[in-house]
Amino acid sequence: MKLNKTIIVGLILILFSGLIFVTNIFNPIIRPITYIFLMGSSKGKDIMFFGLLGLFLILSQVIKKDIDVTKYLKISIVIGSITLVFGILLEVIFRLQMGIKLNTIFASMTSTMTTTSILHTHLIKAILGEVLTQIIGPFIQSDINTGVSLYQYLPSFSFLIIILLPILFITIVLASQKRPWFSNLLLAFFSSCLIIGIIDGGLFGTPAIVGIMGIYLVYRNGYYLNRIAGKILKDENLLKENEKYQPPYKNKGLSEKRRIFNHVLVYIVVIGIIFLRFTIAFAGAEPDCYTVDVINATEDEIDLGNISDKVISVENHTDLNKITYLIDPSYNEMQLLNDLKVPLNDSCEYYTVSWNIYSYL
Repeated sequence: MKLNKTIIVGLILILFSGLIFVTNIFNPIIRPITYIFLMGSSKGKDIMFFGLLGLFLILSQVIKKDIDVTKYLKISIVIGSITLVFGILLEVIFRLQMGIKLNTIFASMTSTMTTTSILHTHLIKAILGEVLTQIIGPFIQSDINTGVSLYQYLPSFSFLIIILLPILFITIVLASQKRPWFSNLLLAFFSSCLIIGIIDGGLFGTPAIVGIMGIYLVYRNGYYLNRIAGKILKDENLLKENEKYQPPYKNKGLSEKRRIFNHVLVYIVVIGIIFLRFTIAFAGAEPDCYTVDVINATEDEIDLGNISDKVISVENHTDLNKITYLIDPSYNEMQLLNDLKVPLNDSCEYYTVSWNIYSYL
């Protein structure tokens, strides 16, 4: 593998990822940027993003043989989509197994607090976190949430889903070989978002949608994106290299209407996923009050601190080892989750909170 500009940029990005791991000085600079496409960026996400971005750029220079990169890119889109759907199915199975409602946020209080829901799942993150903890546990900083507290509640077969991640990674690397540098950079960016989205957020999360939509954009319109970039940057080498990669829908005997339909269909599906996310959020919302179920509490009634004046009623279900709090709906959902963290720390096994998307309006 000959050292070139792409590899050098990749090495710099990986080095930067390492710096983020050992220091917080870059957080005020990068967090407002990565927050936009990583849906509530965190230190762990930032480390993964720059590390994956650099790694994809480096590995895109490995194979010099001619391979069908378009075929592997199509396979990546399929595997990525399947993994995202499996993540949501796992969330549903997990809730049915635990006997909790689908329209709740589950918060495990064992070890580090970790939440998960159908709208923003962390279950695959928990599986990967368990693997990483076993390998490099002592080196993982306390401010990086690996989600391992959720792992104990997952069905035994759930670890099989994690097998799809290395397969996806390999197909993306194969799809990146010998591409013009601009589409290669786009593919590395969108692929990093997709993998992060699979691990943290799931099908309805911003990183996953940005990732899968972006990869399809490169698959379908990479040729034109390279032409536009080449003309703007006056990069003759980019324009010349780009001519080797014609759009995948050319010369396939498809009518113009059929090509347009195939092109538009994917964007309709993505818009449909976004619409479905909001539909589920509103349909499952409980705007009248929050229902907070605290399981296996250490006391018959827990002092919720600052939240106490917002509590409407408390009911102790001793036969179910559960305390149910009804809380004023004027409370912001995210603020409620954060405020429950302190009083319930070491005071219960886990708790669930009903959705209330109206609290964000």
